[in-house]
Amino acid sequence: MVRGRELTTEDRRVIPEGLEQLDKLFVPIIGPRTNMQVIKFLSRTDSTRTPRVGLLLEGKVRPVAARDARLADLLHAPSPMLAVQEAWDLAGVGEEFAVESVRLLAPIDRQEVWGAGVTYERSKVAREEESEHAATFYDRVYRADRPELFFKATPSRVAGPNEAVRVRFDSKWTVPEPELALVLSPEMRVVGYTIGNDVSARDIEGVNPLYLPQAKTYDASCSLGPAITLLEAMPPLSDIKVDLEIDRDGGTIFRDSTPLSRMARKLEDLVAWLARDNTFPDGVFLLTGTGVVPPDDFTLKNGDQIRITINGIGTLDNSVVQGPAR
Repeated sequence: MVRGRELTTEDRRVIPEGLEQLDKLFVPIIGPRTNMQVIKFLSRTDSTRTPRVGLLLEGKVRPVAARDARLADLLHAPSPMLAVQEAWDLAGVGEEFAVESVRLLAPIDRQEVWGAGVTYERSKVAREEESEHAATFYDRVYRADRPELFFKATPSRVAGPNEAVRVRFDSKWTVPEPELALVLSPEMRVVGYTIGNDVSARDIEGVNPLYLPQAKTYDASCSLGPAITLLEAMPPLSDIKVDLEIDRDGGTIFRDSTPLSRMARKLEDLVAWLARDNTFPDGVFLLTGTGVVPPDDFTLKNGDQIRITINGIGTLDNSVVQGPAR
């Protein structure tokens, strides 16, 4: 175990039950509220082009000791924060990169990505507007105990930071959906948070709600990143705000934000419903819904640039392309 200072009251609060060996357990100077983040990245000097797992702190990337380590090895440990602290200590004498010198990847291994819909009133109104015939269904879902949950993406369909998300070639009305993403372990514990973009073809879903899978799930229909902030390092959720900016032809054409406090659902309830009759041996990402919706006359176009910022995590940048998957 990494050794440093004696445990504080705050340390004891974040150490999972069963690890309180107070006569043996110490934690390093990097405390539980330090904004240390975990990432996947490619070193631009690595000729093997092997994705690596790293720790991000104060603009520096430090790879973990094992080149073949998976991100899930840290995230799914009994105490991810202690596992990250130990990895940071073990990697302390190794390589270090400026974050600008590496290529950040989507922070996902083999996890599935799921989404929750109609969790904000603004989203409910937008869904009612896009589908006149199904408007009452969305209102009922918004008020019901059971939330809307849907499968969103496999890892191969997820774009990372600075990669392109796609508009389906058969869609004429597609929008980004900026969302807080929960990072869940196989035991369905929230171990961290990242930013998600649930790109959606509103015209396809609006024709018939049964077309939802086609509107939501296709190649590059989702993005995640730029990093995962561990549970203990995240600011209070009551202080979290989701910001969206979209640029086109060198200028900003849409900007809006929403506080997480406007969400009508409790995060723990969304997790509990997702866990019903479902197991996720590799863990799962859960997109928690959007409260930022562009106006009905807006659609993403080739070359648009999407920026989603959530305090405590960072900014997820993606460009936009439309057309058949290559």
